[in-house]
Amino acid sequence: MSFVNLGDLVDRTKDSGDTALIDCLDWDQPRRFTHGEIDRRAQAVARGLLRHGLKRGESVAILSANRAEYLMSYLGVMRAGLVAVPVNHRLPHETIEFILRDCEAQLVFCDSTTRPGIPAEVSAIEFGTGFEAFLDHGEFESVVPAADEIAMVLYTSGSTGRSKGVLLSHAGHLWAVHQRLRGGPHSHHRLLIAAPLFHMNALASAKFALAAHASIVLLPRFDAIQYVESIGRFGCTWLTSVPTMLAMALRETAALARTDLSTVKLVRMGSAPTTQRLFDAVRHTFPGAVVSNGYGTTEAGPVAFGPAADGTPKPDLAFGWPQPGVEVRVLDASGRDAQEGVLLQRTPAVMKGYLNLPDETRKVLTSDGWFVSGDVVRRDGAGAYWFVGRSDDMFVCGGENIYPGEVEQMLEKHPAIAQACVVPVPDEIRGQKPVAFVVARAGSQLTEDLVKQYALQHAPAYQHPRQVIFVEKLPLAGTNKIDRRALKALALEHSRQHVQANA
Repeated sequence: MSFVNLGDLVDRTKDSGDTALIDCLDWDQPRRFTHGEIDRRAQAVARGLLRHGLKRGESVAILSANRAEYLMSYLGVMRAGLVAVPVNHRLPHETIEFILRDCEAQLVFCDSTTRPGIPAEVSAIEFGTGFEAFLDHGEFESVVPAADEIAMVLYTSGSTGRSKGVLLSHAGHLWAVHQRLRGGPHSHHRLLIAAPLFHMNALASAKFALAAHASIVLLPRFDAIQYVESIGRFGCTWLTSVPTMLAMALRETAALARTDLSTVKLVRMGSAPTTQRLFDAVRHTFPGAVVSNGYGTTEAGPVAFGPAADGTPKPDLAFGWPQPGVEVRVLDASGRDAQEGVLLQRTPAVMKGYLNLPDETRKVLTSDGWFVSGDVVRRDGAGAYWFVGRSDDMFVCGGENIYPGEVEQMLEKHPAIAQACVVPVPDEIRGQKPVAFVVARAGSQLTEDLVKQYALQHAPAYQHPRQVIFVEKLPLAGTNKIDRRALKALALEHSRQHVQANA
């Protein structure tokens, strides 16, 4: 099946009456939609937008928790030749206002919760009766995009500065969809999606499921117990997740014990580093499933690495080997090709640039199409690629480079540590020093000294955390990744209190 418009991922050779989406916005009364219903309502969105007077290439934002109408709007915007802009509704109001101005949104689809945060001068359609009235039902032929025509703008989190709009094309992300369809058919699968639809992880999974004529169970937000219960309630076969989500779900032992997990055949983790302990725990919990760890970025697309062409087994924590159509390079600090260094990628899905930020674009996108990821990776003797850390997370302690991911993986091998996150705080002598936030396993007798001793025994001395802070859970950012920015602020405050107490 060859698709032309990223919003029109319908295999019309298949039964349009098959279930496409189970929307759990109302947990007690989920709504079911067929592939035909999703198709017709996406057409109605496209017709409604053009009736509203929007012109090709203009932007339409979506500001809402996950729900069926979110997906219909996203698809309909692109079918009409407009640019879809999913926005993180958990951001501060001033950031949301900035994004709407930056992308020049002509209209916003929203829900009742997010409506108050939309500036009065921006037209808004609220999901519910307003949305139903907006729809213009009837036949519609999806726009055929021009080469490199922009389909969507996804905004980065802005944790290190202003949010940046990533310009992504129809052609590039249709290529990504076709890459994921390889090795099919997949129509028998039911995917569980709980990551937010403003994030690449969930959007790519949803588009793949529609193109494969599979079905989706969509949660409005991640809730560990509902995530587990959805598996048995709806017979999910494919779990999509950020590793943190699975780590939290596996702590719900009572829910796991009362749920039939036997339907799960695939568990895919991505968008953040994982650990061997979590990998083993997931495999133990879902013994009938193939568990894999993926890699993707907003700027270069969700498909880069995977199985080896010659059948070489992939180590659990490795990304794997570059897939067809994917070029990669690894450069050291001097810009030379190396076995370990910063990853560069060139694929059809690489962004066209950052919206309104030519200088920032030039920093990460070369003139010949290479995206400089900022991810530090290692290539092993078999040619597989492994994540080491983020170059912008790396900090220097007493002249030694510390990548938090390496320290976290070491700490999480301790049998009493469920999760760990390492961040730097300033130090007058060493420049910066590592502080570890630790979630201990229930019933453990873990102490700060025991954690430090373990680190000194299992890693170079400079990596050991100079302070250990125990927390019940790690805070999550809107993308369900660990919120390192919040933890850095908390670590700095703890450090100040420690200095004052010992003054």
